[in-house]
Amino acid sequence: MEALTELCDLVAQNPDLFADKLAWICSRCPPCRPPPGGATAPPPRATRSQLHALVALARLLSRCPTAPASARAPLLDFLRAVPAASLRPSFWPQAFPLEQISLFFSDLLRYAAQAADLSPDIAAEFSAFFGGIVVSAVAVFVASGGGNGEPAIARAFLAAVSRNCPPVGPAESEQLVGCLLDQFATAGAADTASAFSASENSTSWSSSAQSTPTKAKGKDDDRETADDAASEVSSSISRGNESSGGITRRSSADQSMSNEGPGPARQVAASFEEESIESLEKQEIAFRLFGQVLDRTGAINTEQLEQVRKVATKQIKSLPAFLKIRKRDWREQGPQLKVRINTKLSCCQAAIVVQIKSLVSLDSDGKSSKDMLRRTLALLLDAAEACILSLWRKLKLCEELFSTLLTGISQIAVSRGGQLLRVLLIPLKPLVLTTCAQADMLGNKQGTMFETVMKLCCEIIEFGWSKDRALVDTFIMGLAASIRERNDYEEQDEKEKQTVPVAQLNLICLLADLSSSVNKWEIVDMILPLFIESLEEGDASTPGLLRLRLLDAVSRMACLGFEKSYRETVVLMTRSYLDKLKNIGLEENKTLPPEATTERLETLPTGFLLVASRLTSSKLRSDYRHRLLSLCSDVGLAAESKSGRSGADFLGPLLPAVAEICTDFDPAANVEPSLLKLFRNLWFYIVLFGLAPPIQANQISTKPVSTSLSSQGSISSIALQAVSGPYMWNEDWSVAVQHIAKGTPPLVVSSVKWLEDELELNALHNPGSRRGTSNEKAAVGQRAALSAALGGRVEVAAMNTISGVKATYLLAVAFLEITRFRYNGGILCADSSSTKLRSAFSCVFEYLLTPNLMPAVSQCLTAIVNRAFDAAVAWLEEKISDIGQEAETRESILSAHACFLIKNLSQRDEHVRDISVNLLTQLREKFPQVLWNSSCLDSLLFSGHNELPSIHVHDPAWLATVRSLYQKIAREWITTALSYAPCTTQGLLQENLCKPNALQRTQHASDVVSLLSEIRICIIGKNDSWTGIRTANIPAVIYSAAAASGAKKELSEGFILEVLSTAVVSATVKCNHAGEIAGMKRLYDSIGGFQTGMAPVGLGLGLGQSMNVGLPSPQLNLKKESFNEILLSRFVHLLQQFVGSAEKGLSMEKSLFRETCSQATALLLSQLDSESKSSMEGFSQLLRLLCWCPAYISTPDAMEIGVFIWTWLVSAAPSLGSLVLAELVDAWLWTIDTKRGLFASEMNNSGPAAKLRPHLVPGEPEAPPQKDPVEGIIAHRLWLGFFIDRFEVVRHDSIEQLLLLGRMLQGTMKSPSHFSHHPVAAGTFFTAMLLGLKFCSCQSQKNVQSSKLGLQLLEDRVYRASLSWFAYGPEWHETNSKSFAQSEAQSVSLFVHHLMNERVDKDSIATDSSSKGRGHETELNSMTDISHPVWGRMDNYAIGREKRKQLLLMLCQHEADRLDVWAQPINTKENTTSRTKISSDKWLEHVRTAFSVDPRIAFSLTLRFPANSNITSEVTQLVQTHILEIRTIPEALPFFVTPKAVEENSILLQQLPHWASCSITQALEFFTPPYKGHPRVMAYVMRVLESYPPERVTFFMPQLVQALRYDEEKLVERYLLRACQRSNIFAHILIWNLQGESFPQEAGKEGEVVKGNSFQAMLPLIRQKIIDSFTPDALDLFEREFNFFDKVTSISGVLYPLPKEERRAGIKRELEKISIEGDDLYIPTATNRIVRGIQLNSGIPLQSAAKVPIMITFDVVEKNGDPNDVKPEALIFKVGDDCRQDVLALQVIALLKDIFDAVGINLYLYPYGVLPTGPERGIIEVVPNTRSRNQMGETTDGGLYEIFQQDYGPVGSSTFETARELFMISSAGYAVASLLLQPKDRHNGNLLFDNKGRLVHIDFGFILETSPGGNMRFESAQFKLSHEMTQLLDPSGSMKSDTWNQFVSLCVKGYLAARRHMHGILTTVLLMVDSGLPCFSRGDPIGNLRKRFHPEMTDREAANFMIRTCNDAYNKWTTAGYDLIQYLQQGIEK
Repeated sequence: MEALTELCDLVAQNPDLFADKLAWICSRCPPCRPPPGGATAPPPRATRSQLHALVALARLLSRCPTAPASARAPLLDFLRAVPAASLRPSFWPQAFPLEQISLFFSDLLRYAAQAADLSPDIAAEFSAFFGGIVVSAVAVFVASGGGNGEPAIARAFLAAVSRNCPPVGPAESEQLVGCLLDQFATAGAADTASAFSASENSTSWSSSAQSTPTKAKGKDDDRETADDAASEVSSSISRGNESSGGITRRSSADQSMSNEGPGPARQVAASFEEESIESLEKQEIAFRLFGQVLDRTGAINTEQLEQVRKVATKQIKSLPAFLKIRKRDWREQGPQLKVRINTKLSCCQAAIVVQIKSLVSLDSDGKSSKDMLRRTLALLLDAAEACILSLWRKLKLCEELFSTLLTGISQIAVSRGGQLLRVLLIPLKPLVLTTCAQADMLGNKQGTMFETVMKLCCEIIEFGWSKDRALVDTFIMGLAASIRERNDYEEQDEKEKQTVPVAQLNLICLLADLSSSVNKWEIVDMILPLFIESLEEGDASTPGLLRLRLLDAVSRMACLGFEKSYRETVVLMTRSYLDKLKNIGLEENKTLPPEATTERLETLPTGFLLVASRLTSSKLRSDYRHRLLSLCSDVGLAAESKSGRSGADFLGPLLPAVAEICTDFDPAANVEPSLLKLFRNLWFYIVLFGLAPPIQANQISTKPVSTSLSSQGSISSIALQAVSGPYMWNEDWSVAVQHIAKGTPPLVVSSVKWLEDELELNALHNPGSRRGTSNEKAAVGQRAALSAALGGRVEVAAMNTISGVKATYLLAVAFLEITRFRYNGGILCADSSSTKLRSAFSCVFEYLLTPNLMPAVSQCLTAIVNRAFDAAVAWLEEKISDIGQEAETRESILSAHACFLIKNLSQRDEHVRDISVNLLTQLREKFPQVLWNSSCLDSLLFSGHNELPSIHVHDPAWLATVRSLYQKIAREWITTALSYAPCTTQGLLQENLCKPNALQRTQHASDVVSLLSEIRICIIGKNDSWTGIRTANIPAVIYSAAAASGAKKELSEGFILEVLSTAVVSATVKCNHAGEIAGMKRLYDSIGGFQTGMAPVGLGLGLGQSMNVGLPSPQLNLKKESFNEILLSRFVHLLQQFVGSAEKGLSMEKSLFRETCSQATALLLSQLDSESKSSMEGFSQLLRLLCWCPAYISTPDAMEIGVFIWTWLVSAAPSLGSLVLAELVDAWLWTIDTKRGLFASEMNNSGPAAKLRPHLVPGEPEAPPQKDPVEGIIAHRLWLGFFIDRFEVVRHDSIEQLLLLGRMLQGTMKSPSHFSHHPVAAGTFFTAMLLGLKFCSCQSQKNVQSSKLGLQLLEDRVYRASLSWFAYGPEWHETNSKSFAQSEAQSVSLFVHHLMNERVDKDSIATDSSSKGRGHETELNSMTDISHPVWGRMDNYAIGREKRKQLLLMLCQHEADRLDVWAQPINTKENTTSRTKISSDKWLEHVRTAFSVDPRIAFSLTLRFPANSNITSEVTQLVQTHILEIRTIPEALPFFVTPKAVEENSILLQQLPHWASCSITQALEFFTPPYKGHPRVMAYVMRVLESYPPERVTFFMPQLVQALRYDEEKLVERYLLRACQRSNIFAHILIWNLQGESFPQEAGKEGEVVKGNSFQAMLPLIRQKIIDSFTPDALDLFEREFNFFDKVTSISGVLYPLPKEERRAGIKRELEKISIEGDDLYIPTATNRIVRGIQLNSGIPLQSAAKVPIMITFDVVEKNGDPNDVKPEALIFKVGDDCRQDVLALQVIALLKDIFDAVGINLYLYPYGVLPTGPERGIIEVVPNTRSRNQMGETTDGGLYEIFQQDYGPVGSSTFETARELFMISSAGYAVASLLLQPKDRHNGNLLFDNKGRLVHIDFGFILETSPGGNMRFESAQFKLSHEMTQLLDPSGSMKSDTWNQFVSLCVKGYLAARRHMHGILTTVLLMVDSGLPCFSRGDPIGNLRKRFHPEMTDREAANFMIRTCNDAYNKWTTAGYDLIQYLQQGIEK
């Protein structure tokens, strides 16, 4: 039902939009159309869901009157069918009780009635039929006598109708009323009449009503008639009261019943019992229905109305007699009697309501109507009296009935212009007195009936005040005079005697309440004199209950603020209080009644407090303040003058009133001397009597208030106890003193002698005083107390020159000021003219400005200032955990103190300035959040300078000193703020500059400009503005700071952020946008808005679109909508468009997005004070979009704009901080759920590892990502910087925002698996971890004391997430930003620094036993053998935590070193020299800890430290021990699949069938001889290979063919055959490689003949099996492909006999013979290129030692590309030349290229395609657009430097420098490849240059250990770097140029990247060892290749090695020598 209700409410808001939902709700309603033709077919049973739908539909109609007519149909049909359907039990669901039916009808009709009230159409439809429905229901109800079944349902329906009746038509109204009179009222009236007749003798109203005169003329006659009627009306009320001459407690009903005896009473009760309860219920329903008809139609038939009135009158007449029956006279008892009483009262209440409503339709001028009103009034008064005197008066129904009666009396009295006022007021007094006479009404709350009578009296007096003033005065005076009437006590029994009648006490309360409610001075002046007379001369002059009640009453009347009554009352109360002092010390004091003590301690103080709290007149409040303080002074003096008596008992009760009257007193204003004297006296007595709360105790220990008036004690003991506690008095007095301190002005005196002359405290120093034996003794005690109060800052001995009076004065000052700060935070009472809080330091420093202070006094006053400051700090620290408004108040108070201290720096007194600087520094250190308080910054930069009164004071030296001081403080302040939160600080500076004429409103603008211009921030590197490491050293933070500044410069290394210039520019932009918004609003208002039907054209907002775009409709009536709402909806629409574009992958226009967001922000900030609901909705939506848009777009540009906007919002409106942060946290968590940026854990190609799958890294191959993941990560970095900035700002002051950040971190650290492990994310990741640790370090803060255990668990999650980074192998990634790598290294280094210097409060927790939360922390640290929610099962938490921390620290240090090497590759300095060497045992501990956290971390250790044998052996052991737990980790394979395990056939190998797939290179390694073709290993390898597409494995085809040498089980062969069936390309490449291996072994290798012959014999067999397995289509493609290229290749053999000059023509002839069969032939070396033709003239014979190679160009198209895009593709076909070694070299180069591309290094390699197609035959791709260096030398005599200038322009031109850069990146790429492959024969014929200047190496006939000239290895350089090459790479020729450094850096990075995948490269080469290639013919090629990777070196050592290698190759003489030899031998240009 709840969901359905919510849906209906949503539909009601927009029925057109949710028309389908509305139709659905209507369809679920019960089908209840009335049966046609009066058919009586039983209705279908309704379901509960149908009933719920009907109620929901009615609710919808009540909220949406404009709903379509179809929505009303189900409801109207249901109600029309009520008699035929819903009144039958068969209609309702099974087990649907009658209570549920009643509730259903009640809800349904309530909503239906509301809908009819809102919609005239619905009301008209109801009027047409509903009356008949009710009549039918009445008939059903009456037909069966009201039993179960249909009558019960009808009764429930009628009861609901009687409370909520839809409209009924006039005709149906008469029918309904007639039916009700016939069926219900007549029978009920008969029962009532019989009951009434039996009780008629006991009532008097009927005779009085009948005796009303029937003839009267004129106004006077009416008055006489009214008087007569009133006398008769009041006769019955007063009859019972006349016997006692006053007001008696016993009721007249009791008297009459007791006189008549039990017989008549029981007879009356029996007559009422004859009236059935069912009849009463029917009558109640009838009466309520009558009332509904009267309300709905306004009038009914006169005759019917008369009948209704008669029936109601009979029921009302019976009420008094009914209520007078005693409980014992009823035969019915218990629940049965209670039901009868309640039913009768309800029925009578309904009858009274109908009777009053019926009187409204009477003719106002008719005499009969007046008579009827009089009779009705008499009836109601009699019934009201009966209610008051009834035994059932406490029943709720009886109270409601009484309220209804008095409401009716009031309505009758005020009708007809008050003609019946006299009739009412005469009997009203007895009614009031009767009410007051009830004893159970005595107390603080007199009850509902008393309050109702009070309300009636107020209404009558208010009405009669202008009608008949004399009559009202008489009524009030009559009531007041009744107070002095005394009962005749002699006639009462002794037991019934009372000191004060209850009626008097209650009447006093009533009159006081009456005066307060009516609030007229004339009434107060009538009543107050009587009260005062009674207090002074009457019965109330002596202590007693009456006096207490009267004192309370007069104090309440004084609160009304009428000057005369106020003064009389206050004088009376003051005199009464002082009279209590007269009895001090007298004997009669011991015999005083308890009321006297109550008066002194409670009544009078409460009265004083009441007056103080309710007086509103400033004049009277000022007077009352003076009077109260005078009273306190008099009381203190009088009490002190009584020897040995304490004045606390008398002064204490007055303190709450003094505190209240001082709440609005401005202590900083000019105080009159007389008032200041009174304040001084007050604080003297507060100190002397020990009434101030202790100023050293932490808590106030209170004692009950003393009433003995005999407290003893000396001055010194009282003073000392007052200082240190415990508190001796009432806690309320302590609280009052705290409030008094807030409103007390400073007790500043110009001369201490004034105290001795003016204050009347001489008795304090009289030798005869019992408080001390001498003045000196008292002075010693006061000095001791003063020293204690000052916290020992001033020794007692240093106060010897201070007299007793001076000590007392200083002690009073100390108590005042410390209390002012300790309990009120140090804020003065509010100034009515200002809303800003004012610091109480303005009072404290006033003492120091007093001239001619004695040194000792000055020392004490300075100590008081410091003690006050300590108290303020303590108060602020106690409030640190406050939230909401309390937190805002705390921060406002802190700001007020800081602002005052800043402004106080301009004081002339140097001592005051020094104290201000000291306190300001302490405040800033204890509460760092003050650094980012806008008011403080404004005071420091602008307002503070204006405090210098340079115009009035001409003292250049002083002005210079103060200005210098301001400069120093401001510089330190801003620099510190920038070092922790640069974003917010810059935002605040911009906001201050945005203020109107910021620089113009300060007198020293040049100082501000000079100051800000000196402050700069370095983006990367060390900041000179501060020392040490601060938050702003975090790269993410500083990049965010640059974004927040609005700087549009491209950030790079060495970029300096100018604070002033960027602040001015951004402030100008903000002001411009704010001005645009304000200007448009003013324009809109000035033209009166847009007219109906006009679109707001021409307000483009600079967005390139007009404002009418996106508005709901051009016909919108904009007069109903404010311009703010138009703008809000417009910007919401625009931002939604940006979000939509981002979701579609469209690019964002940065400038447009920035402008839109800036304008939206300006609009948002202008809406902060709007209270419009629609504006608030638009406000919240716009705020959310501004926070979420950058997250949706997720680009660095968008995030920069977001940071700028968010900083603007939180700086300009700090109140939005929590809202903005809440939205940002939600958006951040959303990016986790949607896996964006830092959390793109499943993004394709998320890092280098993913791009190298599956060749070098395990995992399925992935398509390139649609969006660069780096952008999202960088965006997250900026976002994270903003979060850290906000954390530093809010960590100390906003627990709400701190908890929001905690929520963000909890979600972030929840699962380590959702982080991206892209290498670019390293810095961002560890910055997030750093934020987590920083947040956890808040454990030492008081505002998170209750969350320590949660923070500890969060810290564990941070450690767990941090360690998860190392579950993957170390990787690098290159970006376009030069400073990015350095910032990444710096981010990790800062995380390491925080880990090493972590200072969480562990030690303090262990030592501070009183600390909250210690139990949790200690318990967690001491836990053993537990199951931790983060770490799982562990032996000892504390030990394990330390081990994990040490492991994390070691790994992070290594990561930081790695990233530092990458960032600074040519920096040869080693950063690890200072680190402690790790022992073997420690390494083992690290490995075990890592394995327990995540085994992958342990495997990563072997990659990070490959030369550490301890790690490898321990990991091996752990893997073999826990092998079942790590089967999903392919990296574990090398640790248990070893040659030794294969040799021993280890049981561990049985796990291989279940193991995860590894990379192809790792799988191929198992093909090598050491693994001996073990079947389990081979089966695993086959499974791995088959898990990848055959095309991916094709790259390693030569290695697979070599694996056939060891394939004893035929597993490799079977895999190859299966792969051939899956891929034709795979089959073709395999066949070509098989053919390439088919040649006899060379002579001299007889030892390999057997093995070689068996291998050679296998190859054609496998080839044939592949061919046999082809399908017909595959066979056809095979034959066409192979035949075509065999023919082309054979041309070389045909040309061999021909002369050279004929060979080209011969090629053309042979090509003409070849035709292309089919359109699916492809290039063998590039299978994605389809052959479309042969360029016949392209054939070129080449020079070679072998048979004639030829180059032919084909026309090709891309396989999946444009078929019309034909491109040339040149191939070289060789015969008689073995190409397999080139294939191996190019495989390694291809792997290196993949590695470089994956890492993102800008290195160029061109691994052109080579494919052996047969014995000594092959196809080689031609590198396009290239020429050899030899060919280049044939056309010019210059070197490369000159050739480049010829081809690309002069040095320095863009084309030349581009070519130089391309040459550099290609040279660096081939330098790394040459270092590893060691290619020789690098003459200029084997070096190609393309048309862009890139270098390409070809011809790898000599690699690894072979070289020309019989392996003489003349080329000793690791790679060729000839002189002409160095001319391009190093223009300076000294290896110091930027280009050379860049070249070396590229070489180093390429080498480091290659080292990471050493095993894959080694495996690729190793598998070819037995191939017979020349490169393996000598030495140890594999071992030496491994050595060239230098796995034993660290990354920095490897980088240095590569640097040395480059330096060694630089223009080496052997390189030049080899070129010379080649030139001399071969003619190759050098």
